[in-house]
Amino acid sequence: MNYFKKIFRFAKPYKKYAYLNIFFNILYALFSALSFVALMPMMSVLFKEGNKIYEKPQYKGLFKIGDYFENYMAYFITISNDKNGALYTLTIMIVIIISMFLLKNMFNYWAMYFITYLRNGVLKDIRNAMYQKTMDLPLAYYSEKRKGDLMARISSDVLEIQHSFLSILELIVREPLTILFTIITMFTISAKLTLFVFIFIPISGFIISRVGKSLKKKSDRAQKEQGYFLSIVDETLSGLKVIKGFNAETYFFKKFQTSTDRFYNMSNSILHRQNLSSPMSEFLGILVIGVLLLYGGSMVLVDKTLTGAAFIVYMGLAYNILTPAKAISKASYGVKKGNAAAERVLAVLEEENPIISKQGSVKKNTFDTSITIENINFKYEDENVLKNFTLTVPKGKTVALVGQSGSGKSTIANLLTRFYDVNEGNIKIDGTDIRDFNLQSLRGLMGLVTQDSILFNDTIKNNILLGKQDATDEEIIAALKIANAYEFVKDLPNGIETNIGDSGGKLSGGQKQRLSIARAVLKNPPIMILDEATSALDTESEKFVQVALENMMQNRTSIVIAHRLSTIQKADVIVVMQKGEIVEQGTHDELLTKNGMYSKLVMMQSFE
Repeated sequence: MNYFKKIFRFAKPYKKYAYLNIFFNILYALFSALSFVALMPMMSVLFKEGNKIYEKPQYKGLFKIGDYFENYMAYFITISNDKNGALYTLTIMIVIIISMFLLKNMFNYWAMYFITYLRNGVLKDIRNAMYQKTMDLPLAYYSEKRKGDLMARISSDVLEIQHSFLSILELIVREPLTILFTIITMFTISAKLTLFVFIFIPISGFIISRVGKSLKKKSDRAQKEQGYFLSIVDETLSGLKVIKGFNAETYFFKKFQTSTDRFYNMSNSILHRQNLSSPMSEFLGILVIGVLLLYGGSMVLVDKTLTGAAFIVYMGLAYNILTPAKAISKASYGVKKGNAAAERVLAVLEEENPIISKQGSVKKNTFDTSITIENINFKYEDENVLKNFTLTVPKGKTVALVGQSGSGKSTIANLLTRFYDVNEGNIKIDGTDIRDFNLQSLRGLMGLVTQDSILFNDTIKNNILLGKQDATDEEIIAALKIANAYEFVKDLPNGIETNIGDSGGKLSGGQKQRLSIARAVLKNPPIMILDEATSALDTESEKFVQVALENMMQNRTSIVIAHRLSTIQKADVIVVMQKGEIVEQGTHDELLTKNGMYSKLVMMQSFE
């Protein structure tokens, strides 16, 4: 229940619907009992049972309400029969009964009507909170987690909480009240018979709780398995070319099938236990009904302490307890299952994010002097990727980082944008530590073009608008021209309104990269970070993209991480890195004359 207490905070905006649901559930539970009681006078008329009372009875307090109701109905039937005949009285009784059942079902509808807003509202808000948290969490979180598992938590786990949430409200309000009002009514008819009900409820509750003990653990395992096979689907769709190219369809299908088989077995086990609750509680109820029939029958036939009409109504009330009792047992299973889902959802929502804006953080939208990286050390896991790294990037200059794979070049880009935080040392912009900046303000100063041109299944216009969401079509076209992209965009069927497909799949690699550059151009940031922006392109595409990059970098501070050295020969400073340390730095010509590592890298690429 600890997890559900935390989930209940999402219900606060919808508490008025909860109150209305409780109000109509109380009325439903009350009329559920009264509708059975209303049958008693009708049966008295049919069987011609009961005493004739000509004097109106007096109310003598709550403890005598049963006798008062019985005597008042006897008085009404006596007077009505004498004045209008038995058929008229029976008609009145039937109208009352129909009205009672109509009101009971109307209250049931209104209770469910208002709970719908609560359920769907909580579902919406939890999903929104999960999605927002998904975007807020640092990149380091996703290097350890499966994307499919996170998708399963946002979809099926949240849906499971919604169903369990409803179960808890029924568990707390509706069904217990139905049982309570029914038992009170049964007490007014016969206290002796009602004692058997108190034997039934604790016994059945104990048996049902024993059966459902392991349900939470099994549900948790099943949800994890679902996350695993969703991850396989995600990986399959992302790498479909490789799977088909290597004829690996059978391997991946077996992997997926093994996971779904495990999920199948777990789901069967969970549902078998869940489905056992309803027949078990009904069987336990029928056992008690059998004892009640035996004992109650002797009170009618032998002791004559109970009328036949009262006994039939009493049996109806006793059976009326079975439905809410079954619902409670089923809901308790739902709660156990939902508890596992709530635990998984809250694990994400309560995950601490180390990369956040400090209170009173600096908001700045201009870049004035320089970026300084001072003696930083950084490691992803155990081994340092950067060691005592120091570098200054003056405003308006282009600094290129080169080196072999694994030398730590891309890590610099990740640290500048605060996708990760340094372990030691600091990075400053205009003398202010970037950890003291407001995170949005910091990233607002930077434009990022990565090796993988990340585009979304939307129009060209909407992809580029990420750079500046209030930009006009004219500004978008101007950015496309600078990025050397307008020449192919204008020839597309719908121009900038053309949908480019999933991950920009309808475009070539060079076209996608030029759109990524246009997006950065439109943002027009003072600092540009280019992380191997041309390394995935062919020679012809590279030329187009290189022109676009040079257009973009004019009068701008740029940090260029490059694999192809031909793209950075015009840089003001080239920094050569090896195993997280700077081994050389200078201009292209200066480094060539040193005949050091840079010279070797140029020679190797020339041979290539």
